[in-house]
Amino acid sequence: MKMKAMALALLYAGQVWAHGVSGIDAANFDGKVRPQDDIYLAVNGKWQATHEIPASESWSGAFKDLRDLSEARSRELIELASTGKEENGNARKIGALYASFMDEAEADKKGLQPIERDLQAITILSSRNELLKLIGGWQSGNVKLPLALYVGIDARNATAYLPDLYQSGLLMPDREYYLGKDARFSKARAEYQTYLTRLFRLAGYAQPEKRAKRVVALETKLAQLQRTRVENRDPQKTYNKMTPAQLAKLAPKLDWHGFLSAAGMGGVQELNVSQPEYVAGLAKLLGKEPLLAWQDYLVAHALDGYAPYLNKALVEARFDFHGKALSGAKEQRPRWKRGVQLVESSAGEALGQLYVAKYFPPENKRKMEELVGNLMKAYRQSIDGLSWMGPETKKAAQVKLSKYMLKIGYPDHWRDYSGLEVKPDDLVGNVKRANLFDYQWQLSHLGKPVDRTEWGMTPQTVNAYYNPSQNEIVFPAAILQPPFFNIAADDAVNYGGIGAVIGHEISHGFDDQGSQFDADGNLRDWWTSDDKARFRQLTSKLVAQYDAYEPLPGKHINGKLTLGENIADNSGLQIAYKAYLLSLGGKPAPVIDGMNGDQRFFYGFAQVWRSKTRDEALLARLVSDPHSPDEFRAIGAASNSDAFQKAFDVKPGDRMFKPEDSRIRIW
Repeated sequence: MKMKAMALALLYAGQVWAHGVSGIDAANFDGKVRPQDDIYLAVNGKWQATHEIPASESWSGAFKDLRDLSEARSRELIELASTGKEENGNARKIGALYASFMDEAEADKKGLQPIERDLQAITILSSRNELLKLIGGWQSGNVKLPLALYVGIDARNATAYLPDLYQSGLLMPDREYYLGKDARFSKARAEYQTYLTRLFRLAGYAQPEKRAKRVVALETKLAQLQRTRVENRDPQKTYNKMTPAQLAKLAPKLDWHGFLSAAGMGGVQELNVSQPEYVAGLAKLLGKEPLLAWQDYLVAHALDGYAPYLNKALVEARFDFHGKALSGAKEQRPRWKRGVQLVESSAGEALGQLYVAKYFPPENKRKMEELVGNLMKAYRQSIDGLSWMGPETKKAAQVKLSKYMLKIGYPDHWRDYSGLEVKPDDLVGNVKRANLFDYQWQLSHLGKPVDRTEWGMTPQTVNAYYNPSQNEIVFPAAILQPPFFNIAADDAVNYGGIGAVIGHEISHGFDDQGSQFDADGNLRDWWTSDDKARFRQLTSKLVAQYDAYEPLPGKHINGKLTLGENIADNSGLQIAYKAYLLSLGGKPAPVIDGMNGDQRFFYGFAQVWRSKTRDEALLARLVSDPHSPDEFRAIGAASNSDAFQKAFDVKPGDRMFKPEDSRIRIW
């Protein structure tokens, strides 16, 4: 089920992490850079100067190292499952799914045959209502459509599920790629036109260039209707619960009952329409644009969506656009990695069950619980000590913190995959059945109480998240490894690494979005007006700080888009430091490898953000990702920390110096 959760979003290849007694990888240090001037380059500068991003990747770094490790372990488990020696029924399905993907010769032989019925269904459309029904019926498929319908949790009633209708339908990363004046966006649009022309030509359609132009023109009109990502960060504005009758009034002359019925939601009494003005505008566009344009749009999107599972020519065409043009990768990822990715997306918890049994020792979970306990204690103390918040709001904040649900490693109950049919010689069929299986699982939640035991990530995912509707923080097993967490390493480094991750996720409950949800996960205002005004004043300073960073020439970080993650980075680091002090129990930290405890803490924090990103991928991140680029996550948060300034005796004239009254302290 899709969740509107705030994740750490580790959007970032290399070797297994090397560490010494301290847990600090000093081999990556640049001795010519002082931490007082740039903590990120001081810790990662040597690696930054010498490391080359693998040809098949768009980025590389500490997160990617762990993802590569998780991917390799998953491959080992999948290939064992492929031998048929495993008695577990899920293992056999995993093996068959992977085998169907790895049979490249069979995919080449079949060509377009696996999606011929889909393409025919588009060709025979004869009315707008038939078009809308097809969009509804394809909600479970692999095709990006102008409307996305999924089952979420009612933001104002966290005990109930609610269908959500959301703007969608663009194949480029963001509306800015269609509307932006920057020459880099213009170049992407030209490459997109070339890509679509290539798809139509490979599929044997007449007038491929003309069709491609129609699709680009139509998507541009969709982009003009859509809200920006900043606007979509406001949970009040995206909450618009209505009945199907109200939806029909909002966007008349369309068969919305037929759309919902085709999507398996014909009986729903209410749904949330996240962007009502987009739905109203889309309805007009459906009536105004020629049916032929919509048919070309759907053909292009079907070809794009299923291309990874079709013949080599389509696989290469898709990579040349999405991989090369938009992300900067030089070559296709190995087929086995793409096969692992398919298993992850289709039967992730089934694979996760095998992963946890082999790779997640119980002592890791116990140590994490101890770390989280100290972080929560530090957060409670921090709330009590806030100078900008009044007692009434502080009391409500403490109640919210006390109700956090903690999930570590893996779910208590695993998903049942007995209803998923997998055939070793039917790749596209497997993809479709897996998508439908997951979609029907979503639908099965409607009318039932919210199941708080479910997870939004698999155990083998290198990430973490906070879910405001369930007021929970979740840490999958795969992130609980060096450099984030090393059970044999010094506590300072663990608190600077995984501690800051924990603090980050806790802080999401109190960022500009999460703070609008109460202790029970309901979208409700629990702040006094004065405290809210002071909070907004503080966060506006953080917006300005990150707006000033320029990762690409002429392209700055969007401080409003990244505000929630920047709050979490800054607050998480400061809370993690306080928790580290609590862990010392009043005793002084030892000096290890010539570094005192506070210095190791900040070195540990900076080393987890080690990364390099190709310019093409970085451009996409800057307009579509709510997280700041990694270098600035390290620099931005550390510069606001009193403890960092003291640990390295940062003085006026040092590049990371911030006067005490200019440091932004939120939580």
